[in-house]
Amino acid sequence: MGLMNGMMTLLFGDGRNALREAAEVFRPNAEADAQRDAAARAAALQQFAAEFGQPQRSAFDRLIDGLNRLPRPVLAFGTIGLFGAALSDPLWFAARMQGLALVPEPLWWLMGAVISFYFGARHQAKGQEFQRSAVETAARAQDVAQRVQALTEAKADGAKAQRQADATPSPNAALEDWRAVHGADADAGVAR
Repeated sequence: MGLMNGMMTLLFGDGRNALREAAEVFRPNAEADAQRDAAARAAALQQFAAEFGQPQRSAFDRLIDGLNRLPRPVLAFGTIGLFGAALSDPLWFAARMQGLALVPEPLWWLMGAVISFYFGARHQAKGQEFQRSAVETAARAQDVAQRVQALTEAKADGAKAQRQADATPSPNAALEDWRAVHGADADAGVAR
């Protein structure tokens, strides 16, 4: 009994499990592995939250973001408003246009450059995307042309084979025997 008790104490006693510890050398503990994975995922989520979370934005930041969104609608609605003003009060509109006629040409060029740079970035990005798709289409055009050529040749070969099959009589021993017995008159009757 003492020997068995000693063996059990060696294997499972003293708050340790020698079998488990030995097995964990070759295979990790599934529960501890799951806990490590959960801790790693939680740490990654905390890092993402710190990087991409919405920080507290000041009133100034919100004001500037709002101002950055104004130019396009202001330009669009302002242009429509000019048409409305020209229709409702032509004299007032003509006086304002005379004032615009006094603006020097370099200032118009500067205004055009500012508006071009402001709206040009999106146009350039879309233009580059269009060019990339055009190049991809052109690269595929040769492959498509080769496939169409192969299909055309296959269709022509099939039609040629069909014509040859129709023109070449098939050897049919029974038909030859019947023709030998009934002669050419029977062929004329069959053709009708």
